[in-house]
Amino acid sequence: MNVIVTGSSSGFGRLTVQTLAKAGHTVFATLRNVKGKNAAAAAELAKIPNVHVVELDVTSDASVDQAIATIAAKTGGAIDVVVNNAGRFSMGVQEAFSVDDVKSLFETNVFGPLRINRAVLPYMRKRRSGLIVNLSSVVGRVSLPTMGTYSASKYALEALGEALNDEVKALGIDVVAVEPGAFPTDVGNNAQYANDASRSDGYGAVAQIPQKMGEGLGQLFGSPQAPNPQDVADAILDLVKMPAGKRPMRVVVDNLSGGPIKAMNEQYIGHRQGILAAFGLA
Repeated sequence: MNVIVTGSSSGFGRLTVQTLAKAGHTVFATLRNVKGKNAAAAAELAKIPNVHVVELDVTSDASVDQAIATIAAKTGGAIDVVVNNAGRFSMGVQEAFSVDDVKSLFETNVFGPLRINRAVLPYMRKRRSGLIVNLSSVVGRVSLPTMGTYSASKYALEALGEALNDEVKALGIDVVAVEPGAFPTDVGNNAQYANDASRSDGYGAVAQIPQKMGEGLGQLFGSPQAPNPQDVADAILDLVKMPAGKRPMRVVVDNLSGGPIKAMNEQYIGHRQGILAAFGLA
């Protein structure tokens, strides 16, 4: 299959590229600044068999359109799988973020996948086949204090994907949300943190949650029980292998806190069917 992975320079994206390429798929590893700050990562990706590196910035309409057109030209329009992995983490009390801060977060986490999907869907619809995987999060289902902005972006991604799945399933296209928990990746290196101390200082202990949570996760990630990011890449490979139309709407990848999210997702399926029926959409 021909697979596009966004945000391939590191973390889940890099592992997904490696895992799918090793399984024999042709992978288009996309990332920003392939001749700038990500030049080293691009060079390493280019050495992997079955991998083609393509410049793509999910926050730019022009960049997305050009990259997808380039890939489509190479594949004869056969785009089988898209993994919307590019994203940015955010943490801090909401009042300490500016509106522009949150707009910037949504530009990557929400509008980025929307751009990608709009660019690839014409090719998938024409072939009546395709898989779109959106990298969400367990906090795309439950919002936590000081994670409201990040959760909001993942809630939005979940909502777009859930509706899109209904819109395109009759066209042979599946849309799945993969919901990882906390994993030891370098997601924090490009994270967005609340930086208005004049506002966050008034929250006392609540404003210290990011630091306390970071310390706790740091201890976990340094222990033998540390979760393995490869689990996320393996879950994506499993989805690619599944027959079209048989894939679940959501996949939780979290051995630590994922149990309640899995239970909630299972209950949600039945309730959602009831809501669809109420709107005459069953």
